[in-house]
Amino acid sequence: MSNTKENSILGKFIYLILMLFLRPLIKLIWIKKVDGLKNIPLSGPYIIAANHQSYFDFISLMSVLPQRLYFLAAEKFFTSNFWKPIVEYTGQIRVDRDAEDKSQVITKATEILKKGKILALFPQGTRSRTGGIEKTFTGVARIALLARVSVVPVGIKGAFEVFPPDGKLKWKKDIEINIGQPLDFSKYYDLEKNPQLYRAITNEVMVEIARLAEKEYKEE
Repeated sequence: MSNTKENSILGKFIYLILMLFLRPLIKLIWIKKVDGLKNIPLSGPYIIAANHQSYFDFISLMSVLPQRLYFLAAEKFFTSNFWKPIVEYTGQIRVDRDAEDKSQVITKATEILKKGKILALFPQGTRSRTGGIEKTFTGVARIALLARVSVVPVGIKGAFEVFPPDGKLKWKKDIEINIGQPLDFSKYYDLEKNPQLYRAITNEVMVEIARLAEKEYKEE
């Protein structure tokens, strides 16, 4: 995603509207509790990794975390008449989930981090249909090692009940966000990279996310 749109007057205006109006509205109506804000580094770069159960996951994170977040977002947001201008003018990273080669996504995500920014992602890749934690992907490990950054695990509770994938939005103050301590993977930076290492790191991240979200996770 080019910085041109993000840094344009319209891009800055959209982000300002999100922060001034949407952010406090989400906190007022839906956010019940936030724990662990002290674990958020004062500045980037780092990765926020959370469980994914609802469209409200990224909205919730955006509303409670102090710094600006850049998300990995599914291609459908970039083709939606409503979402397209928002994701494009706020610099979000497009992920074509059916594409076999995800190297371009990894590269763009790494570039965001190397600029000192904060990347937010969901290792599950898509929303859970049950509210639990099912299959996960190793992109979080690949990006963390390539950019040499820590991963802050976040557990989100209640978003599935507020806005399930196939249900209607409920006006309930039920969402809880638990933020864990940053996970440091610097001991792996200079090791030979392979699928087993990526999976081991992803499992470590997901075990902590599951603990924070009070969900079960079976290591893959």
